[in-house]
Amino acid sequence: MAEDENNTQVASSAQGGADQPEGPQFALQRLYLKDSSFESPRSPQAFQGQWNPKINFDIKTRSNKIQDDIYEVVLILTAEAQLEEQTTFLVEVHQAGLFLCKDFEDAQLEQLLATVCPNILFPYARESIDSFVVKGSFPALMLSPINFDALYAQKKETQAQQATEEGASESEPPASETVQ
Repeated sequence: MAEDENNTQVASSAQGGADQPEGPQFALQRLYLKDSSFESPRSPQAFQGQWNPKINFDIKTRSNKIQDDIYEVVLILTAEAQLEEQTTFLVEVHQAGLFLCKDFEDAQLEQLLATVCPNILFPYARESIDSFVVKGSFPALMLSPINFDALYAQKKETQAQQATEEGASESEPPASETVQ
């Protein structure tokens, strides 16, 4: 009987939480691989020499509103290995997710979609890239973690600098004009 009373209290406490005012809500709805590709244009010649490639890595994100409070975020990772200035392999992964983002202010929503969502998607994209590379018979490509917060801050700083420069050039008269 004591167990039933404890269970009832837990259940009523959980129900009581539903009556409390709601704040911003964030939840992952679905993860999926939207697109991927792997190319190895120099195979099998690439396997014959010393493996010391130059790796080029590119990161992009994009997001769009699917419906009320549901956003799709796509993390695009591209890795290219070059030997002697020739592409040995090229792998690209578009890892996507659907996220519930409810009751966030615009600035918070922008930061959430640019930092938190890519942080969730990155381990899946990294695993996909590594899998493609290994299946292509190349050594594993273990990508280091990415600080999406720092990338976002850097992007915002660059945008602020560009806005300041544009504002300064608009307020200054052109060099050919004489101001009296």
